[in-house]
Amino acid sequence: MTSLPTPVERALTDHDAFAPSDDGYELETTVFDAHVTATATDDERDARFSVVVTFPTLDAAVANETVAPVVEEGWFDPLERRLADAFTVAHTSDHEDPIVERDGDDVRVTLEYTSWNAREGVEDAKALVEYVEGTFAQGIIPGYEYRGAAATLLESAQSRGQQAAEGSPENGNGGSGGMPM
Repeated sequence: MTSLPTPVERALTDHDAFAPSDDGYELETTVFDAHVTATATDDERDARFSVVVTFPTLDAAVANETVAPVVEEGWFDPLERRLADAFTVAHTSDHEDPIVERDGDDVRVTLEYTSWNAREGVEDAKALVEYVEGTFAQGIIPGYEYRGAAATLLESAQSRGQQAAEGSPENGNGGSGGMPM
């Protein structure tokens, strides 16, 4: 496993959502491959973080048909523009512009930033990955049958929507119906 600065190693180990991997830590609460690494800085800040999130292109996420290139481009362009705002969910203000790259059937988003505090940097990593996942979900185009991570996201959203509609106890609604008078 890659050696991390001690405060970052401790913060990632203590966080329930991260697990050690060969090349740092991975976030286990996402359907995507999301890896976090960090290096020491030359100043008083705790670390320089690198978060890499990999997910399928639209064509790779669609089952049983090929997405037309014009649709794929029409999906990728706004995705790339939305991901440019990823750091709006982070505490850090010291970051590079997000890098969004296509490689075959994959899209890879690299988010690099520096954090004064390791725990805050780890929380930023989780928030950034969730932002990427949510941005992907916003770009799912109706009318296609999806597979893999996209299908999992849709199934999860449908399940949560059904639970909310039924008023399940899991969401604190208790299933009792409308607002009390």
